[in-house]
Amino acid sequence: MKQTVFALAAAATLAAALPSSAQAHCQGCGVAAGVVGGLAAGAIIGSAIANSPPPVYAAPPPPPSAVYYDDPDHPVCHVERHREWVEGYGWRSRRVEVCD
Repeated sequence: MKQTVFALAAAATLAAALPSSAQAHCQGCGVAAGVVGGLAAGAIIGSAIANSPPPVYAAPPPPPSAVYYDDPDHPVCHVERHREWVEGYGWRSRRVEVCD
């Protein structure tokens, strides 16, 4: 349906853009034809947009739950910051994972 509407709108635009023979007694006819063509194309495109189905919004999936181990076989780890001296650079801060 949309392809047909856009094809008709394109054909109407091309037909309105084609040069016609000049008429000596008509002044401003080209402006009126452009306005009528623009209104017609706007009505065609507007009706195509108005008749389209509404967008479907879906809720995002829930975030994964955190997994905690209460098993003595798994060590408890945490991240600590360590400062170290780098020659030619100075003090550098690094994050190091420490497991108990």
